[in-house]
Amino acid sequence: MTSRPAAGYGHRVPDQPTAPAPPPIESPDQSQASVSVVVLGAGSGSRVGAGVNKVLLPLAGRPVLAWSVLAALATPGVTRVLVVAHPDELDEVAEALAPHLPDDSPGGGEGPGAPEVGLVAGGPTRHASEARALRTLADDVEAGRTDVLVVHDGARPLAPAALFTAVVEAARARGGALPGAPVAGVLTRALQRVPSDLVGVQTPQAFRAGPLLAAYRRADDDGFEGTDTAACFARYADLPVVAVASGPANLKVTWPEDLALAEELLGLSGR
Repeated sequence: MTSRPAAGYGHRVPDQPTAPAPPPIESPDQSQASVSVVVLGAGSGSRVGAGVNKVLLPLAGRPVLAWSVLAALATPGVTRVLVVAHPDELDEVAEALAPHLPDDSPGGGEGPGAPEVGLVAGGPTRHASEARALRTLADDVEAGRTDVLVVHDGARPLAPAALFTAVVEAARARGGALPGAPVAGVLTRALQRVPSDLVGVQTPQAFRAGPLLAAYRRADDDGFEGTDTAACFARYADLPVVAVASGPANLKVTWPEDLALAEELLGLSGR
């Protein structure tokens, strides 16, 4: 897996490895292992036809971005959520999220040990934004406080906490994991049907923290930019990236009609 188109389609997911799983993550105290989640929100609203960043658009009473942040906070084992925003929108994103976050502690969580919610300025590309977030989290990774890192697109507001948990567990066992959903009705530019084993690659994507941090450092040295987190991990980490089952409901808000569909799906799910 080396790339993905912007809409998240067109990957052929490799056959799942038949070799034994890589050894479990080693840390000084496995009971203290934790998960940090990066939520990317530094995009724009150009294709959705909005005059503002699409992750700030309202969706069922909350900004699109808030749904992703709250799902991350509801995931067992998560101790830190880092939101990546456009450098010119840091204050706007903070103000938009604040009313929707638990406020019983300074970190935005509820009670002692609750997850911390932070904000960092993104870069000019998706890869650059991911790299900036990982640099912010590097101390926790190197100290063994974080064993799994998750990267999620803030424009996918319907990913439930259960999907975050599934990719985290798969990443711990194998190295890296991402959600994959069957793709139907896709044609090539020559109007030929694509192979039936193609899937749509989604987020959240989860990875063993140490190898992911090392992969981005090597990519920086090489001047390489992946189109998603898995592309960089697969290029530089000697670990597999496996798929977990997902579906079309984990949509990405890209076009105007996506917001209406997302609101309808939220109503059906009872969230």
